[in-house]
Amino acid sequence: MKIAVIGSNSFSGASFVDHALAQGAEVVGFSRSAEPHRCFLPYRWSGRDGRFRFYPYDLNHHQDEMLRVIEQERIAYVVNFAAQSMVGESWANPEHWFQTNVVATIRLHDRLRRFDFLTRYVHITTPEVYGNTEGFIDENTPFNPSTPYAVSRAAADMSLKTFFDTYGFPVVFTRAANVYGPGQQLYRIIPRTILFLKTGRKLQLHGGGQSRRSFIHIHDVAAATWAVMTGGVNGQTYHISTNEIVTIRALVERLCAMVGVPFESGVEIAGERLGKDAAYMLDSRKIRESLGWSDTIGLDQGLYDCLAWVDANFDDLLAQPADYIHKP
Repeated sequence: MKIAVIGSNSFSGASFVDHALAQGAEVVGFSRSAEPHRCFLPYRWSGRDGRFRFYPYDLNHHQDEMLRVIEQERIAYVVNFAAQSMVGESWANPEHWFQTNVVATIRLHDRLRRFDFLTRYVHITTPEVYGNTEGFIDENTPFNPSTPYAVSRAAADMSLKTFFDTYGFPVVFTRAANVYGPGQQLYRIIPRTILFLKTGRKLQLHGGGQSRRSFIHIHDVAAATWAVMTGGVNGQTYHISTNEIVTIRALVERLCAMVGVPFESGVEIAGERLGKDAAYMLDSRKIRESLGWSDTIGLDQGLYDCLAWVDANFDDLLAQPADYIHKP
């Protein structure tokens, strides 16, 4: 099996590459930047990267080159993780989010649909399209996006639905809630909290950390994505989530206890971000019942995995940027 992974440098993309290699696949990766430090690339740690090739191709600027590789090698499976993904920052330059997440992405779909060898296109999307949720929601919940990022993702999702209805485009959708694990970008809440606590810096907890989330380990997400790619039904969406809901504050309190730093001395409360949704609670029965997937890593075990990764790469991580750096 040969798979093209767009956005292979992303946290979820790099982890899926490693999972696919572990299943015996050959993987071609595309991302707009050169590969980051190996501490962010699980397929480099595992030694399975002999069947992986990487091309620094940008969805906005190198689609011709990207599609030429896919066409010449007749790659039957394409999994797309690429997106402008930061929610709060999407208010500052919304046009950049729409250019990548809507214009370039829909152009990609329109070109891919003409490849008769394409077996499955996996579109990695987001629960942000639903806006704030009241209770657990299933895959048929109407969209109600509340940020430029969420609107841009909803637009591409709706466009793909028309491609499926009109052309029979072989798309499946996944939405995962709050993915975490070893190798995650340092500006995300879990690695950021760990590094701040270990280096004596004060963590700003926006809105007091009252937002509720379901955190799911990246290994479980990669296995779910594989299950959807190989066994999902075209046109269908699959939620990937656990059933454990915690507030961001409770999550940070757990990490404080694990690291041995009192919450009051390691954290300060800051104002809430624009358009922040209070809760994402995804009903994941569909993927469990139809594809036999289940999550296997509990939150405490997963947090210890993250702590171990930080400890093993501490000096290298300190040399990496701790904050999000926007690239148009």
